[in-house]
Amino acid sequence: MQRTNTCGELRLKNKGQTVTLTGWVHRRRDHGGIIFIDLRDRYGLTQIVFDPEVDKKAWGLANTVRPEYVLKATGEIRQRIDGQDNPDMPTGEIEVYIHELTILNSAKTPPFEIDQEKVVNEELRLKYRYLDIRHERLRKNLVLRHQIIKTIRDMLDKEDFVEVETPILIKGTPEGSREYLVPSRLYPGKFFVLPQSPQQLKQLLMIGGMDRYFQIARCFRDEDQRGDRQPEFTQLDIEMSFVEEKDLMAISDKMMLELTKKYAPGKKILKTPFPILTWQQAYERYGSDKPDIRFGLEFTDISDVVKASGFKVFAETIKKGGVVKALKVEGAASWPRSDFDTMETIAKEHGAKGLAYFSYREDGVKSPLTKFMSEDEVKAITKKTGAKTGDAVFFAADQFVPACTALGQVRLACGDKLKLRDPNVFAYLWVNEFPMFERDKETGNLAAMHHPFTRPMDEDRNLLDSKPEKARAIAYDIVLNGYEIGGGSIRIHESDLQKKIFSLLNISDADAERRFGHMLEAFSYGAPPHGGFAWGLDRLAMIFCGEQNIREVIAFPKDQKAKDLTLGAPSEVTEKELKEANITIRKA
Repeated sequence: MQRTNTCGELRLKNKGQTVTLTGWVHRRRDHGGIIFIDLRDRYGLTQIVFDPEVDKKAWGLANTVRPEYVLKATGEIRQRIDGQDNPDMPTGEIEVYIHELTILNSAKTPPFEIDQEKVVNEELRLKYRYLDIRHERLRKNLVLRHQIIKTIRDMLDKEDFVEVETPILIKGTPEGSREYLVPSRLYPGKFFVLPQSPQQLKQLLMIGGMDRYFQIARCFRDEDQRGDRQPEFTQLDIEMSFVEEKDLMAISDKMMLELTKKYAPGKKILKTPFPILTWQQAYERYGSDKPDIRFGLEFTDISDVVKASGFKVFAETIKKGGVVKALKVEGAASWPRSDFDTMETIAKEHGAKGLAYFSYREDGVKSPLTKFMSEDEVKAITKKTGAKTGDAVFFAADQFVPACTALGQVRLACGDKLKLRDPNVFAYLWVNEFPMFERDKETGNLAAMHHPFTRPMDEDRNLLDSKPEKARAIAYDIVLNGYEIGGGSIRIHESDLQKKIFSLLNISDADAERRFGHMLEAFSYGAPPHGGFAWGLDRLAMIFCGEQNIREVIAFPKDQKAKDLTLGAPSEVTEKELKEANITIRKA
C-alpha cells in the first residue's frame, strides 16, 4: 500500500508516529508562511502541515498544490496547539507535519465546489458524477446503502435463505410496464428483454424445490421517470414455499425492525406490530393505497347526508354510484384564500373537477355551497365531520377511487402546511386485500393490478365468473411514511387457475402458450404453494438517508429523461454494429 493509514483514523494516541497518507486536497490555507492542507479520502479528513523549518522542499512543493490535487505525504503526528483543535473533526486533536511530499496527480478546477455542500444544477452534478461522489453527503449515502444491503444478506442467510442469481437476458413476457429490448445477433429478428423483475424465475425456483430464495436483483423498466423512479433499479427479491401471507409479513417486519434499529436509531417507530389496513380501508380513510399515517386528518363519508342535496354535483354523483368524501382540517378557517386556491389546484392536478369547502367562521359557515343547501344539510355535515368554529372542511365528489385520490393529495398538502409529517417518526404499515383487477384506461379491458400470477382470495374465487372486478387478491404492500417500499403476493400454483386468470385478462390460449407456456408446463410438475415480496432498495435507502430523491443514493443514476449524463448514453452506434445486430433504423 502507498499509505500507512487512512485520513479518518489517526487520533491523539498515535502522537509521535511517522505515517504516510494519500488523498485529495480538500482545503488549502497559507498562514504566515506555514501551509495547512485538509487531506481527504473516503474515510475522512486529516490536517497536514508544511513548515519550511521542518522540510523546505516539501513546503515549496506544497505551495504549488491546489484543491483536488492527489497527494502522498509522509510526516510526524503531533498534537495540535491548545485552542486550535477541531472538535467537529474526528482527527481534530492532531495534525501531521510533513517532511516528504509527492504530487501523484494535478487537477483542473472542478465545475462545482467539493469542500462544501451547495445547491448545484443537477445536470451538472450528474455529468460530473465522479466528482459529486467526493461530496461527504453522497459518499455517506452510498456507504449506508452498502451497509443496509450487507445486513440484509446476513439476516437472510441466518434464516436459511439461498441467494440465487437469475439471468438478465430473458424472454419477453410483458407484465405491465414497457420492457427494454435486446436484439439477438445470432438469431436475426429475435430479441431478449431486460427483466422488469425476476418474478417468473423465482417462481420456477420454488418449483425446483429451493424453498427459500432471495436476490439483490437488478430490474429494468422503460417507463416515464419521476423523482423516486429509475429505468434501472435494485430490489430485494424474496420467494418462499409453503407459506401464507402472515409468514411473509413476519419475515419482512423482523428485517425492517432490525434495519431501523441499526441504521435509523434516532427514529421513533410509530406502532408495532405494524398496522394492517385493507386496500378499501386505506382509500376510505386516507385516499391512498400507500397512506402516510404519521398524522390523522382522516376522511368522513357524507354520501348518506347529501344524497338528496340541493347541490346537484353531490346528488348526481351519488346517483351515478359515486361518493362524497369530507376532510376536516382544524384551524384552517383562518387560512388566506390563496391557500384554499392552492388546495383546489392540487385536487384538480389529481383528477378532481374542483374542490368545495366549508369554512367555519365566528359568524357562521362560509361557502359558495351553502346557497344550494338547506340548514339541516349543513348541520348534518357539521355533526358528521365534527367540525367546529375555526375549522374548514374540504369535499370531493366522484367515483370512489378518483374522489379519494384527489382528496388524499389535499390531505398530504394540509399535513405539510400544518407540519404534521414528523421526520423523526417511521410509520410502517401493511396494505392488503388489493383488487385483483383494474380497468385499463385506454382499452377498458381488465388488467392485473399487481401481476397475472397473483392469487385471488379463496372466498372471492366464485366472483371470477360473475363479478371479477370485485375479486380481491392475496396481495400486500409495505408502506413507510407514504412511500410504498415493497410488496408481494401469494402466487397461483395451479395451471387451471392460472389459465382462468389469463382468460379474464383477454390473453388467448395461443397467446398464453406463446408468452407463458413455460410457466404453465412447470405447474404440471408439482408446483408447491408459494409467495414472496420485493423491497425497492433504492427507495428504502433514500428514506434511511433522509433524501427526497432516489438519485441521491445511486452512484450513477439516470436523469429525469432517462439519460446517463456521465457516460453520454444512450448514444448512436456505427452502421457496422447495426448490421451485426440485424437492425435497421427507421427515420422518423
